[in-house]
Amino acid sequence: MNRYPLWKYIIIAASILLGLLYTLPNFFGESPAVQISPLRAGAHTDTALLQRVEQTLKQQNIPYSGTILEATGIKIRFADTDTQIKAKDILSAEIDSNDYIVALNLLPNSPQWMRHISALPMYLGLDLRGGVHFMLQVDMDGALTKSLDRFSADLRSTLREKRIPSAGISRERSKVIIKFRDGQARERAIAEFKKAFEDLDFQPDNSAGEPRLVISIKPEALIGMQNSAVQRNITTLRNRVNELGVAEPIIQQAGADRVIVQLPGVQDTAKAKEILGRTATLEVRMVDEKGDIDAALRGAVPLGTELFTERGSGPILVKKQILLTGDRITDAQPGFDQDNQPAVHLTLDNNGSRIFKQLTRNNVGKRMAILLVEKNLTEVVTAPVIREEIGGGRVQISGKMSSIEARDVALLLRAGALAAPMEIVEERTVGPSLGAENITKGFNSTLYGFLGVAAFIMVYYSSIGVISTIALAINLLFLIGLLSILQATLTLPGMAGMALTVGMAIDANVLINERIRDEIRHGASPQAAIHAGYDRAWDAIIDTNLTTMLAGIGLMVFGSGPVKGFAVVLCLGILTTLFSAVTVSRAMVNLMYGNRKLTHVPIGSIKMLKKSSKKN
Repeated sequence: MNRYPLWKYIIIAASILLGLLYTLPNFFGESPAVQISPLRAGAHTDTALLQRVEQTLKQQNIPYSGTILEATGIKIRFADTDTQIKAKDILSAEIDSNDYIVALNLLPNSPQWMRHISALPMYLGLDLRGGVHFMLQVDMDGALTKSLDRFSADLRSTLREKRIPSAGISRERSKVIIKFRDGQARERAIAEFKKAFEDLDFQPDNSAGEPRLVISIKPEALIGMQNSAVQRNITTLRNRVNELGVAEPIIQQAGADRVIVQLPGVQDTAKAKEILGRTATLEVRMVDEKGDIDAALRGAVPLGTELFTERGSGPILVKKQILLTGDRITDAQPGFDQDNQPAVHLTLDNNGSRIFKQLTRNNVGKRMAILLVEKNLTEVVTAPVIREEIGGGRVQISGKMSSIEARDVALLLRAGALAAPMEIVEERTVGPSLGAENITKGFNSTLYGFLGVAAFIMVYYSSIGVISTIALAINLLFLIGLLSILQATLTLPGMAGMALTVGMAIDANVLINERIRDEIRHGASPQAAIHAGYDRAWDAIIDTNLTTMLAGIGLMVFGSGPVKGFAVVLCLGILTTLFSAVTVSRAMVNLMYGNRKLTHVPIGSIKMLKKSSKKN
């Protein structure tokens, strides 16, 4: 009657083993470390850099307990935080800051074989472990410059489409100047511009002895543009943080031009800073094939051109005029080109598709340069010859890049370029001292709550109570294991959710045990009482946990930050409770009592109803 098939025992045993395996890394702790990561897509970390780092540390007599070389960077472990900070200062001075970033980090002390199977400790929030706090300031002048550059490109395209002759377009501080050969062309241009550019103000000017048009952004549009720049930057930062896979980040506006970013539980702080600070954008320009490269290398760069280096090739002269920018990109994905080489596939918006189609149609047979602008450094990724008109808004970038580099470039472009440049004006690592105190208090409250409940349940329900206590411990094991597998960020409210789970889990066992006692009171045999107790308590357990689960889902959907963290732990705790309180505890009862002829169920003293009915 009370027996499980073998496969159920196997599933339960495997679940407990997995729970134990993924819970263990949380008990090994972490050690202070310094991380060195490539700052630009073209920089790499290799054995040569690792040897250089090790040599530097040895020369400075800085002891370290181990080094890790990964595709994403180098990590060096230290015994204490004082040595870690000293090493970080030395390595920051030694390593080229234009190519690499050196940052403090914490590395888990769990064995290597556990890390190989992704058995990693849970992330802890700012209130438990600390984390990284950034304050970034938006460069409003930069936002105005970018807007004027974009308007300049659109104004130039309009002149070409409407076939209005002009003598040049340039930007002077906060204004765009267009020169015309006669006043009639200027009047035609003003008429067309006013139809398409409502945010711009147009002022004819003849002071320089030639018909010019002075274009500026209207004051009300400028204010809206600055507010929009902050909001767009916040959206872009959220996209970039999401790409990092950070749980429960805080990204919010602070004042008119500042943004706060808090990344709790972030392990790869160097990567976080790199992703937040990078402003990779694409520019499409035409190659100046008539320019003298040798003269340019000697310093005589032709007017209207710039000298760059093409990746995997040599120097190249590129015209200053920007024909298309990364603002028009709606999607970017890494992939491979027709030669099976790593590439980035771009999708442009409607306006970008139109501009690119017109650009390729008018320049068949000429070379077009695609430039990657990153950390104020510009590099020509590729400069192919345009063979035919390219429509449809799909563009491919391939230029001697690795798969990792293609992935990073796609990530940055997909996350979106910032609407305005941002600078990190404050960087703070929240120390773990306060978090350690919170962890101790949270751990103790859960432990004492568990011990109190366990003592009561074992005294009141005897041997069955011991099984309930073991099931309760397995429930906690499952919950911590699940949070570790999901790499969730545990905060103080999350620990409260864990303590609440202990109380809710014992509720389910109390329902089962009381139902068994009720069956015994009504004269059921021991085996029948156990069977009916588990079966009939199931409905009540489902009802009570389902209503709590619905409330938890509501908090998850509509809550944010710590509230959402609490809801996640609560909902996971309900799922583990249903499994441990019913399936696991029944499996233990079946193993102990299922194959035995019982004279009574060891579930504490029971006041029998039969005697009271005779008296009546």
